[in-house]
Amino acid sequence: MDNIKTDFTDVNTLGEFGLIDRLTTGIENKHSSTIKGIGDDAAIIATGDNQCLAISTDMLVEGIHFDPMYSPLKHLGYKSIVVNLSDIYAMNAEPKQVTVSIALSSKYSVEAMDELYAGIKEACRIYNVDLIGGDTTSSTKGMIISVTAIGEVSPKEIAYRSGAKVGNIICVTGDLGAAYLGLQILEREKQIYMSNPGVQPDLEQQKYILERQLKPEARKDAIKFFKRNNIVPTSMIDLSDGLASDLMHICKASGVGAYLEEGKIPIKQEAQLMAIKFQMDPITTALNGGEDYELLFTIDEKDLERIRYMPDVYIIGEVTDKKDGIKLHTTGGNIHSLKAQGWNHFEEK
Repeated sequence: MDNIKTDFTDVNTLGEFGLIDRLTTGIENKHSSTIKGIGDDAAIIATGDNQCLAISTDMLVEGIHFDPMYSPLKHLGYKSIVVNLSDIYAMNAEPKQVTVSIALSSKYSVEAMDELYAGIKEACRIYNVDLIGGDTTSSTKGMIISVTAIGEVSPKEIAYRSGAKVGNIICVTGDLGAAYLGLQILEREKQIYMSNPGVQPDLEQQKYILERQLKPEARKDAIKFFKRNNIVPTSMIDLSDGLASDLMHICKASGVGAYLEEGKIPIKQEAQLMAIKFQMDPITTALNGGEDYELLFTIDEKDLERIRYMPDVYIIGEVTDKKDGIKLHTTGGNIHSLKAQGWNHFEEK
């Protein structure tokens, strides 16, 4: 009895990625068909016909990833599919199938589930994927949605996080920070409503910012452009945790550093103005906001001219030697070490 351990480590001390590293240490793949296991946006499995499967699983947990007070169920169903497909696109793969498993409490009606699945079905239709199964069970509190996405990719076209090389160009699709600001608007209005239920919400006609949070889209257009132009990114990741955090994932996996130009990081004017209204630095929301679901990727210099013709893409920096670290060149002419302050799923909310 004297050997029983009574001191336990709070998972908050490790954070999400520290916990993953700890739990997966020592895991070895036993099958040659497992090309890539843990450590990227999706696992890669060889199928034996010169094609590979990309497989990714994600969960959305009520109270952590969504709040039913301001997340319409149809939008939530749509988002649950899209955020998983984004991981498949991040491997330069094309999603084909999804499974959906749901745990729900008795507070949700059959009609509520109809709404949720209307969004799930719409996402499957728009992204041309098949819903092929899943599971449904009860929950003592709230709802949990778990989606597994399956895609296909040629072995020669896979884009891992680990392929960035010194001299590669750093690119990002779309604009950043709006999803986080949409969440700030929704949270503000929730608090006002909780204090005074008679007050009508003031969403400030910010349709774009709110949609970036409630109904994001995955960048299948970028993958189609790569295939049409015979471009394979040297590395790629989807932006779920924030530009700074996800760039660090690429740098860690590739053993490199990076140099970003603040003035080239894309932020929509609506997002800039809203950040200022919330007394936030717009560049901070772009670097650390998360849930943008854009694609951050690196390319060889030989592909630069072709990338310049890619719609909605921005060249924001360059891959450097690991010893140089990860730096941000500000518009004021200063150079700072980049810090990641993105989403931590284990922080108390």
